[in-house]
Amino acid sequence: MTDDLPAYAEQPNEWGRWGAEDEIGRANLLDAQRVLASAQSIVTGERFSLALPIGSPGGDPRLPGRGGARHTMTQSALDYVDGRAHPLAGGMQYADDRIDVACHGTTHMDALDHAFAADTSWNGRTADSDADGVHGADIAALSRKGIVGRAVLVDLARARGVDVVPMHTSITVADIQHALALQRVALKPGDTLLLRTGIFTMFYDEGPARFYDDFAEPGLVYEPRTVEFFREHDLAGLGSDTICNEEAHSSTTPAAFPLHVLLQRNLGVIFHEALWLEDLAAYCASEQRYSSFYIAAPLHIVGGSGAPMNPIAIM
Repeated sequence: MTDDLPAYAEQPNEWGRWGAEDEIGRANLLDAQRVLASAQSIVTGERFSLALPIGSPGGDPRLPGRGGARHTMTQSALDYVDGRAHPLAGGMQYADDRIDVACHGTTHMDALDHAFAADTSWNGRTADSDADGVHGADIAALSRKGIVGRAVLVDLARARGVDVVPMHTSITVADIQHALALQRVALKPGDTLLLRTGIFTMFYDEGPARFYDDFAEPGLVYEPRTVEFFREHDLAGLGSDTICNEEAHSSTTPAAFPLHVLLQRNLGVIFHEALWLEDLAAYCASEQRYSSFYIAAPLHIVGGSGAPMNPIAIM
């Protein structure tokens, strides 16, 4: 590891690429023409949800320190049986419920105002304008049209010949390129990259205690080549089956979450985090086809720095 901190202000940025008031960054790449072209990825019509469950009895993966999601029934059939609720006119009965979940506490999309440095976020916005919430590049800006386009699964675990990429693994651009070569798929401008490590299977198969013991997810590593790669291919988004997309504890710099700044804040790359990729990966391997028509619509939370979502990949 180097002792050097990334000089964020000196790194490439794309502020102003879509105008001074832009709030959605590289989501702008997904215009109507590109959406129509991306629909050509649909061959069989098979669909896969890439969302983690919310409210599993044993809990669901989350970043340590964030409270777990809670699903609560506010009314159920038992209320009618016990006399606490009464049928509506005509006899209808109903169940109702609520969830309490952190905006970044399950499968979610980051708003471009989620990560900032030197009190400045995407497109040069100053943080003092967001004292009581995110008012510029909030998640509502991305939810208005969602992310609709082509996604490419990069099966890093399969490329390594393992079921799960281990904790503490640094994922490099060379690893991504190796997997893409094995899969015989080329990237296109506007693609969303989906990196599969298989790490969430550890949570569900071996339990939370094992998952969080010496917790350090496999993640994309910070190095200049990483930023260059996203610029060269003009990628719209980065997603993975990890909570942070990148190394939570960087192996190359003492800076925390440098790629959130260098890719999200500086370049406007849209982050899709905590995806469930196992079902999609199995199908891609069986079909030997790794691109999909991808739809990700975050909840329309005004002023939100991110929001839960249920992304769908259509094959």
